[in-house]
Amino acid sequence: MTPAVKALEKAGVAFELKSYTHDPTIPAYGEEAARVLGLSPDEVFKTLLATLDNGRLVVAIVPVGGQLDLKALARAAKARKASMADSSEAERATGYVVGGISPLGQKKRHPTFIDASAETLPAMHISGGRRGLEIRLAPADLIQLTDAHLAPIARA
Repeated sequence: MTPAVKALEKAGVAFELKSYTHDPTIPAYGEEAARVLGLSPDEVFKTLLATLDNGRLVVAIVPVGGQLDLKALARAAKARKASMADSSEAERATGYVVGGISPLGQKKRHPTFIDASAETLPAMHISGGRRGLEIRLAPADLIQLTDAHLAPIARA
């Protein structure tokens, strides 16, 4: 059981776990999850960490079929600039390994931004805290649990 699953159980939120055998030769973790589980890339979201110009880390959650728009993220976070966090920094800050970073159960809570496309979905899939584990939950529950802000932060 991962910290993400424990956080959901503690909160009493409805969720579903979906697991698959991760292929270590595939570097695109989210796209792999969507393909193996037969899901649309629009409903599977990747969790990314970015560093703002003031050095603060933020979490960005975007569909795996798109990319994080760093300028849009900076605007949403009321910063001048955002850049991708180094993978080792992301792992230290969250307690998860890259490819298994969940927005839930992180070592420390970081400001979180979810792409606005999630709002239109009945359910979304996020990492369960390890490679090969996905969590299906309502976007509203993820927003509430992470105190996230919705913003158009993804681009095709």
